[in-house]
Amino acid sequence: MEPKTIQEKDIRNIAIVGAYNSGKTTLLESLLYVTGAISRKGRTVDGNTVGDSSPEAREHHMGVELNLASTSYAGVEFTFIDCPGSVEFSQETSHALVGVDGAIVVCEPVIERVCTLAPLFKLLDDWKIPHLVFVNKMDRGSSSFMEVLQALKTVSSRPLVPHQYPIGQGEALLGFIDLVTEQAYHYHPGAPADPVPFPASLEEQEKAARSQMLEELANFDDHLLEELLEDINPSEDEIVQDLKMELGADLIVPVFLGVADRDYGVRPLLAALQREAPSASTTLAQRGIDLPGEGLVAQVLKTFYTLQGGKLSLLRIWQGKLTDGSSLNGVRSGGLYRLLGQQQQSLSEAVAGEIVAVGRLEGIKTGTTLTANGQSPLELPRATPLSPVYALAIAPEQRNDEVKLSAALNRLMEEDPALAWEQHGDTHEVILWGQGDLHLQVALKRLRRKYNLPMSTHLPQVPYKETIRRSANGIHGRYKHQSGGHGQFGDVYLDIQPLSRGEGFQFRETIVGGVVPKQYIPGVEMGVRESLGHGPLGFPVVDVAVTLTNGSYHSVDSSEQAFKQAARLAMQEGMRKCEPTLLEPILSIQICAPQEFTNRMLQLLTGRRGQILGYDAKADWPGWDQVEGFLPQAEMHDFIVELRSLTMGTGFFHWQVDHLQEVPPKLADRVLTRT
Repeated sequence: MEPKTIQEKDIRNIAIVGAYNSGKTTLLESLLYVTGAISRKGRTVDGNTVGDSSPEAREHHMGVELNLASTSYAGVEFTFIDCPGSVEFSQETSHALVGVDGAIVVCEPVIERVCTLAPLFKLLDDWKIPHLVFVNKMDRGSSSFMEVLQALKTVSSRPLVPHQYPIGQGEALLGFIDLVTEQAYHYHPGAPADPVPFPASLEEQEKAARSQMLEELANFDDHLLEELLEDINPSEDEIVQDLKMELGADLIVPVFLGVADRDYGVRPLLAALQREAPSASTTLAQRGIDLPGEGLVAQVLKTFYTLQGGKLSLLRIWQGKLTDGSSLNGVRSGGLYRLLGQQQQSLSEAVAGEIVAVGRLEGIKTGTTLTANGQSPLELPRATPLSPVYALAIAPEQRNDEVKLSAALNRLMEEDPALAWEQHGDTHEVILWGQGDLHLQVALKRLRRKYNLPMSTHLPQVPYKETIRRSANGIHGRYKHQSGGHGQFGDVYLDIQPLSRGEGFQFRETIVGGVVPKQYIPGVEMGVRESLGHGPLGFPVVDVAVTLTNGSYHSVDSSEQAFKQAARLAMQEGMRKCEPTLLEPILSIQICAPQEFTNRMLQLLTGRRGQILGYDAKADWPGWDQVEGFLPQAEMHDFIVELRSLTMGTGFFHWQVDHLQEVPPKLADRVLTRT
């Protein structure tokens, strides 16, 4: 038989996803060991695994970014992408799913934790990504396989199809029964499972599980349905073809089981991926994407900045062939690699379906669609950016480092688009936004390690404002300064009135008779505006109208600058007479979580001075509610931390600043005492 050419590779790109501590990195290690990509398995606790290889991941003993590893099995080229399990790094998973052909959802046999997988199943369904479930740690779970299967059905919109049934003895896992062939197997550490006689004691349970599998498959196959109605036992080939067709179309979710750290169940999982999972060539059609022509089309899934090699862009090649040194979107690349964790294997070319790393694509960000130089621009769907929900104010420990901070932060954003930063216009703080405290701590450690920028941090200041409750009329301000030669003279009378909330600032003049010449009136307005930047309570002033009603000038000594100073003096005196009051920003917030946590969401909001506007079922999220309300920004800082704690990590929210509102008197006193 002729060997396959590079253009004829059988390729599968598979994301490994799941909740924190479910064993995803251990599963990746086992997959690589079983396929011969590594000769010895590492352990997360020892810090020597292929995945979770960054210093930050090693320190926290958990994934904090995507980890890639390519291997081969039974003639198929596999690229596995190990995705972080923590919800704080879920943006990494979203970007990975853009470029994969299928996914393994890893979970533990603990039914109380199954609900944490609901957002992940929703994401897979939204992207139409075929996926299967691997129930890991079956030797130590608190729930049986069938109990876990029933729980999984409550969080998946696709029917769950058991592919195996466990063989156990007490709490020990001995092996499994393949529900397609009805052959029983016993596990052996470091070796394939051996076929054994069918255990008669499990016949009833196995028949029930197999019937469940066949009935789900028959929902999409009329011929199989007819066979079942006529009590005809379908052939193995027919069942396998149904599994392949329905998994590839994202109609079903096959469920496997095992113990990854002992390699139990890993070989059957690999065999199913090779036999039933869709190939890379079918993914575009599955997602309904039609690419023009036959030229190169690729997409950036992840950006890395390495200490030694500079920028690396992880690409999924959707069409055509990429050669080392090619120009992509007008930028010449430098280096083409296949990855195995931190190891890089140089390539001369890569073809459609492959996921590879490319060096030095400067200015090209994660999510960007790439074409060969000179081709028409194209934009493929990309992951939705997450809204920031947690913030810290940061400052370099060394003042001399301030000049290089913005460049380093921008590189950090390229690596992790779930981060954001701003120089706040009112508080003048540099604020780093992210998805939680751990997320920001990892980002700060990267700043220190990669860019030698150690940071000090504190809670961001609340951008309070102030306004006035009453008017003050005829406020006099005179500025007179004599220092030899021409002096400075400006003289104004101002009326100050409060405006309705949200009206901002208004300036008017009612000068008659030229008592203040027109060329000096802009100086008056400038002085008023500048004085509003720092009111009597120490905060910017809003919702105020100021009218210039009268004044006087000197034909020689008056100037625009003098009238500006006179206006500032008048405002300083007048604002104190207008009963200044403190305002705080109020956020419009939408909180989402499974319905069993709705009461907790309501209590959380009201317990933080929030106002509930209503709640209803969340659209396109079966079994979830969305609570609408207002929340003072002063109460937002650790809101996401408590929300996740109350909802087993599933809750999330979106927010935007809505309006300003008076601070309650007791709280206002505490705020003003601190300032």
